[in-house]
Amino acid sequence: MRSAPRLLLTAALSTVLGAGLVATYPSAASAASTASATSGASAASAASVWRWGPFASSDARGWVIGNVRSGRSGMRISGDLYDRSGTRTCTWIKLKWLTDRGKYRTAKFRNCSHSKPRAFQVNAGYMLLANAQVCRGTAKRITGKCSRWRQVWAQGGR
Repeated sequence: MRSAPRLLLTAALSTVLGAGLVATYPSAASAASTASATSGASAASAASVWRWGPFASSDARGWVIGNVRSGRSGMRISGDLYDRSGTRTCTWIKLKWLTDRGKYRTAKFRNCSHSKPRAFQVNAGYMLLANAQVCRGTAKRITGKCSRWRQVWAQGGR
């Protein structure tokens, strides 16, 4: 009778704590290890992708939705850029991130197709912070109507 509450208590604690509560009783070792393995696997997969957006330009004719993924070689910023505008105009996204060495890096992408989104991705490596800005422009340059800089990812949370 006494081993059943111990088994339930050990399994519940290991599930709540996520991973690593060592079972002290041999009968509870197998139940605790399977409970911590399933919760640890789901926590690891859920923490590897951070979604951000949608962010729109100041005239609301262009917007972006994206995510940041962690991998073996650092972080990858990716997403889709949408354009809902008239002729001869494009939507641009400017990405700026701070590397772990204290340097800022930038990337720009544009979408001039009014019918389909444009996918983009940047291998940012190990970074501390990432920001995005959605702007309007021509096919060659940004002309204005930018949103404010929005934080898409930061080490330790937003």
